[in-house]
Amino acid sequence: MRILIFGSSGQIGTNLALRLLADGHEVTGVDKRANTWTDCFPTLLQDLSGNCPASESGLGGAEYPRPDVVVHLAANAKVHQLVREPHRALENITITFNVLEYCRRARLPLVFSSSREVYGDIHRFATAEASADFAYTESTYSASKIAGEALIYSYARCYGLPYLVFRFSNVYGRFDNDIERMERVIPLFIRRIAANQPITVFGPDKVLDFTYVDDCVDGITRGVVALAAGHVQNETINLACGQGNTLVRMAELVGQALGKTPQINVAPTQLGEVTRYVADISKAKALLGYAPQVPLEAGIPRAVAWSREWEARRQ
Repeated sequence: MRILIFGSSGQIGTNLALRLLADGHEVTGVDKRANTWTDCFPTLLQDLSGNCPASESGLGGAEYPRPDVVVHLAANAKVHQLVREPHRALENITITFNVLEYCRRARLPLVFSSSREVYGDIHRFATAEASADFAYTESTYSASKIAGEALIYSYARCYGLPYLVFRFSNVYGRFDNDIERMERVIPLFIRRIAANQPITVFGPDKVLDFTYVDDCVDGITRGVVALAAGHVQNETINLACGQGNTLVRMAELVGQALGKTPQINVAPTQLGEVTRYVADISKAKALLGYAPQVPLEAGIPRAVAWSREWEARRQ
């Protein structure tokens, strides 16, 4: 099977591409930046955040190898950045529109990466797909994902475009150390605790569903195969671990993996953040046979080990 991945140079895109290649599929990536992690698959450098006229062969005059399934992971994904720079939320919507136009013209099925951010800060312990209430939108980032989902649902109704929407939750692990570009909490905590520097937890009671990247990629892969075969389509599905942990607990696990006692400062939750989310993953289990294998207690040591190996290679 041939898969085209938009946003192929990021953490999830890189891990997904390598998994699909290992499973015997052909992968082509499209991203606005080169992949710094691997050269195992070709990547077309293209910024899709502006006017990119679509044709059956590609976007903005580019020629893509004809895929069987399109996976759309491309987005400005830093919540606080989009709060400060809301035009980046509009870029996310434009990128999704451009990808949809390509899929419509080429008549291709689409897998879209949404986020648990679409649920807002609703203080529920388990969140099922049908319970999203968009009146609770917390940030411009979550609004961009809501708008992306809405576009996809409209393209399915108006043009018969088959899709799967996956709502991710705090994916971490391999290829997640590009802190200068994307300051993500787990690699940031690993770096600071390893250097005996204090960390700040924004929201001491915040509970989130941290998903190890291999579990996330396994769910996407199952979805790609099922969508291509026509077995599962036009569904919105949570992909997460299904377990809640506080940021303090996560920091303690990082400290244990590093053999250090973290210096934890506590501050109020930042604007736009979700303070409590644990996914209901029963739909993913029922439709795709999804079964996450890596709880946070096992995933953090893996993430720390990979991070230390990566830091050693940079020296």
